[in-house]
Amino acid sequence: MQEKCILFDLDGTLTDPFRGITRSVQYSLEKFGIHAGLEELKCFIGPPLIDSYEKYFDFSEEQAKLAVGYYRELYNDGGAKFDNRVYDGISEMLGKLRNYGKKIILATSKPLIFAEQILEHFGLQKYFDRCFGCELDGRRTRKDEVIEYAVEQYEINKNDAVMVGDREQDVIGAHKNGIKCIGVRWGYAEENELEESGADWIVSTIEELERILLA
Repeated sequence: MQEKCILFDLDGTLTDPFRGITRSVQYSLEKFGIHAGLEELKCFIGPPLIDSYEKYFDFSEEQAKLAVGYYRELYNDGGAKFDNRVYDGISEMLGKLRNYGKKIILATSKPLIFAEQILEHFGLQKYFDRCFGCELDGRRTRKDEVIEYAVEQYEINKNDAVMVGDREQDVIGAHKNGIKCIGVRWGYAEENELEESGADWIVSTIEELERILLA
């Protein structure tokens, strides 16, 4: 692959945030008298939080914004953002990409401040040229908005870039910006989600991903 700029999603692509995110969602729902198991809440990993509260629990926009505030009480203030793990082989792959002269960009729907803290905590920050995410006030929560902002701010040549992510939001967001996308199966996509969203490549292992990116 000749593309020199690689945009990575974070949750479900570089790290497995299952416990941190689902525990925080569970905590927020309990504030509304709703009790849900962690496995039931893994659908929250990937899409913007407000969208997920509205979609899966029929919250109004006002309720969803309030729920996000409760979520952050545990996720940020309570440190649940670090109840997370880096997928095996990710650090080594990022190091190889750097050695091959690739530009590595983070493009996440997560608030940028949280994403940077997670990268720093797990020793991944050193691999990234720039990081882009949403703002705490709700600006740029959609993946297409994050990618668009990254393209503008970093002056990315769309023909020289590729997105890597695990959910349909990554694929759709990349395509809206004229960028191809590699879908990864080790994250949180539902069955056939990556195929139906039109991922340009789909890989099941980090080794496969590395081969494509370094080909």
